[in-house]
Amino acid sequence: MHRREALKNVAFLLGGAISASTMGVLFESFTLPENEKNFVLYSLEDEKIFAEFADIIVPTTKSSAGAKAAGLGKFIPMMMKDCYPATMQASFAQGFKDLQAKSMKDFGKSYITLTPADRKKLMVDLRAIALAQKESKSEENKDLAYFFITARDLTLLGYYSSEIGCTKAREYVLVPGRYDGNAPLKPGQRSWATS
Repeated sequence: MHRREALKNVAFLLGGAISASTMGVLFESFTLPENEKNFVLYSLEDEKIFAEFADIIVPTTKSSAGAKAAGLGKFIPMMMKDCYPATMQASFAQGFKDLQAKSMKDFGKSYITLTPADRKKLMVDLRAIALAQKESKSEENKDLAYFFITARDLTLLGYYSSEIGCTKAREYVLVPGRYDGNAPLKPGQRSWATS
């Protein structure tokens, strides 16, 4: 199975947790022209920031490792560079810069040096900005909202299609049998996933 096909399957399973724009990119199955691939490049330092950002969304728990351990620091920019058109890559990159600027403005520190509590506070603020921007459709914070929504979507896709996400965060059932949308779970049992 090809990577894009596997990601489509995960996106389908995640349903409403993924935004329409991310679903569109995955389900259109278009091939980017070579001049649009790698339209924006990211450094190793940027990948560390993506890993920390994703780890706030899917943190490490007692039962499974988080997004950073699943390699989301490399996954997010790779998906952006290989699958998204140049206009979306540019908006995402500007939103990434806006994230850094907001971190400096709100906390006086770069994102990578924020405490976990400050990162969580910033994440709550970004969510509020994204919801407000969606409602108002204004140009203000458009790129920051796009960055937040897309990075969140790619975090969920990447994590739940990773080995850690499929085997540790979810209960693996080789053959789940018939579909039962109201299957009872034991207290503490994870939802199931199959390959």
